[in-house]
Amino acid sequence: MILTITLNPLLERRYSFERTITGRENRNGAVELKAGGKGINVSRQLNFLNLTSTAYTFLGGTNGKIYKEILLKENIKLIPFRIENETRDAAVIIDRSSGSISTYFRENSRISSCEANEFAGRLKKMIENCEIVVFSGTSSCVETDFIFPAGIEYANKFDKISICDTYGSHLKDCIDRSPTIIHNNINEIESSLNISLNSEKDKIDFLDFLYSKEIKQSYLTDGGSPLFAANFDYHYAAGLPVVETVDSTGSGDSFVAGIVYAWYNDLTFEEGIILASALGAVNAASSETCTVKLQDIQKLKSLVRISPIGKKMKTLDVTSI
Repeated sequence: MILTITLNPLLERRYSFERTITGRENRNGAVELKAGGKGINVSRQLNFLNLTSTAYTFLGGTNGKIYKEILLKENIKLIPFRIENETRDAAVIIDRSSGSISTYFRENSRISSCEANEFAGRLKKMIENCEIVVFSGTSSCVETDFIFPAGIEYANKFDKISICDTYGSHLKDCIDRSPTIIHNNINEIESSLNISLNSEKDKIDFLDFLYSKEIKQSYLTDGGSPLFAANFDYHYAAGLPVVETVDSTGSGDSFVAGIVYAWYNDLTFEEGIILASALGAVNAASSETCTVKLQDIQKLKSLVRISPIGKKMKTLDVTSI
């Protein structure tokens, strides 16, 4: 089983207008409700890659009920943890004439210490019975900051593959717990850890730091700029395909889903980078979030250029042995 964990889900109310006028009433907008949150996005993308996952998240209030109904219609398997407070929501304003998208977020949901502890206790049992667990997105409040680090410890205890894609004050604790795989956007790392990753040397040094924490694979992405990655202590840079960005929301989550797919299907490290990068690029070129199909990425896969940095790993063909 593949398990995704989301601590800060988001109900999006997407208002689409032919044209918006600042400072004026804008009427007759089309309204669509969407279930957001990074772990949920990973589960959605995995569905489009024909991999089933189970999503575990906090839900509460009327927004939580609506959120649950949306995922049911999308055939995303959900284990909701009911909380007393309302699930956060956001208004997403889309101007179709200009292509501009503006998002206005409600404050994060408040989770009590009792709710957080019970959530973590149930999580331990789920991880024991899964194969791969994905920790994605931010923590909703200080009471939930311990959950991802604790979940990574559970995964290590039960010898499960853990993939961490988070940022904020708990990122350092997550790194210290040694997930199997980590993915981060450069800006998120810099703001969360108060470091600078401007040069190639900075990025390679940071990959070495992650390896010293016994993290087996690391991926550092930066929008359309080259990504840097490490497979144990072997380093790589990858030039990404150029696309016309429509909405980059969820591109990192599509990337993570690609890494999950690669592990689940025993692809090589390089094949995983190519697949994940193409998924992220196609997602950025779409107005939809994490709905990329395998056939959508075939042309872009050939445009991902991977170069080893430093020593090279030899790939053995064992099919003829």
